[in-house]
Amino acid sequence: MAQAYIFLAEGHEEVEMLTVVDMLRRAKIEIDMVSIGSEKYVTSSHGVTIMADKVIDEINFSEAEMLILPGGIPGTPNLRACATLCEQLQKFATDGKWLAAVCAAPTVLGELGILDGHKATCYPTFADKIICGEYVKKPVVRDGKVITSRGMGTCIDFAGEIITVLKDAETAETVKKAIIYQDDYE
Repeated sequence: MAQAYIFLAEGHEEVEMLTVVDMLRRAKIEIDMVSIGSEKYVTSSHGVTIMADKVIDEINFSEAEMLILPGGIPGTPNLRACATLCEQLQKFATDGKWLAAVCAAPTVLGELGILDGHKATCYPTFADKIICGEYVKKPVVRDGKVITSRGMGTCIDFAGEIITVLKDAETAETVKKAIIYQDDYE
């Protein structure tokens, strides 16, 4: 049973997705990569083909504590076009369960009305499309049960925040230290 699902659409941003998966697995948090299509193989926005753990029809959404959306173009519009995923994102928001999105993907949450009244962030060129309570220019923003982040360069902090809420801050810092993140170089 996965604690979190991260969704792969054709054209997703592979580094955003893989950074989150890698760090959560280092933290011993169960995360499944889920293709929103009928095939496990999904090609990223930079032409990297990745095999998902499952396809969306194989998962039980009620088992997860968090749904995560990587960005990328055309990945983000493809996520938005997936009715099953959008229904579950809204259900998670209504049920007070965790949601996370990075880069362009917070726009999906915004278009679904999930970010109403929330502070959020996203990739700078999508700031006018985010549809949120307040756009904040920070690497990661957690407001209520929603975590948003700006892009590939902020994904270590993004994944760290996800680890913090699914496990604890100490584990997040341990994982960051193990990957030499912001190490004190001598």
